[in-house]
Amino acid sequence: MEPMRKALVTGSAGFVGSNLALRLRETDRWEVLEYDVQCEAGLLDDYLGQADVVFHLAGVNRPVDPSEFTTGNADLTRTVCEKLAARPQPPLLILSSSTQAELDNAYGASKRQAELEAEKYGATAGASAVVFRLPNVFGKWARPNYNSAIATFCHNTARGLPITINDPAAKLRLVYIDDVVTAMIAEAEAPVAEGCRPGCVQPVYETTVGEAAGMIAGFAASRTTLQLPDFRDGLVKKLYATYLSALPTDQFAYDLDQKSDHRGDLAEFMRGLVYGQVFVSRTKPGKVRGNHYHHTKCEKFFVLQGEAVIRFRHVLGDEVLDYPVRGEQFRVVDIPPGYTHSIVNAGQTDVVVLFWSTDPFDPANPDTTFVEVERG
Repeated sequence: MEPMRKALVTGSAGFVGSNLALRLRETDRWEVLEYDVQCEAGLLDDYLGQADVVFHLAGVNRPVDPSEFTTGNADLTRTVCEKLAARPQPPLLILSSSTQAELDNAYGASKRQAELEAEKYGATAGASAVVFRLPNVFGKWARPNYNSAIATFCHNTARGLPITINDPAAKLRLVYIDDVVTAMIAEAEAPVAEGCRPGCVQPVYETTVGEAAGMIAGFAASRTTLQLPDFRDGLVKKLYATYLSALPTDQFAYDLDQKSDHRGDLAEFMRGLVYGQVFVSRTKPGKVRGNHYHHTKCEKFFVLQGEAVIRFRHVLGDEVLDYPVRGEQFRVVDIPPGYTHSIVNAGQTDVVVLFWSTDPFDPANPDTTFVEVERG
């Protein structure tokens, strides 16, 4: 086994730093040295002298005094580069920058100066440097009203607080935190080449402020509508993960709308235009559900607890088919169209069944015709 390499993460308590440090620690390849603003200053010099790779993420983006842009971004990067250049074998430097470096503002100018320090380090110290010029980064642990608008939208929406949108059509270029971390680690584990080169994070998502806010509002509403987002869209899936990470810790659970009658209880769990509908029932001993058929809609029945018999009859025939099922079996029964079907609790305790349907129930077009399995 190869010995562990040492990775220094500056800004380790920040959004990107905390995610990166955790991912590095998950492997057996890296010993992680963490440095943040609350650490003793001398610790940085010590770590800079040990590290095989330096992920320089520390910086300032919302200072009280604009002069802190220079000290926290350009000057700190210069210090890091000078310390590393003095080593007999200068290590790889991976710098987190921003697309703001392209703009004419105090923050952008300080980030561009930090990039120049990394470029100088790669050119004159016989070292390797990688500069990640990142657009808006979103994902778990981002701070609202600090890291990004996405973090603020998720935080406020999860708490029923208003959000402010000045221009819904304003464009957003986004990269997801796990994709950023993956790209940075890949650079750290790639063969070292002298000089400075740009880092690349893929994919980059393009949307608008209004569209992003609308998706996040839909995630909050889904607890009531039970409508699943379209997770085939990578941006939707990652925004949803970000939204859930922003939930208050006392709001992870929510109740479903439970329908009860003489047979027992039933509740819809979730639905989606792509994924169909999932619901669950609890049925009392001897009681029957179903006795209907569908023309196109297909279903799956999965008994989780208890004993049941699922019965079928082709709507144009007379033969009745019985499928006994028990919770211990973990057995799924497909319900083809054109077969009237029912499920009866054949045990002495409640039977719990998970149902899936290709189509969410639509009262205007139910595709459900009630016909007894047993001919009367």
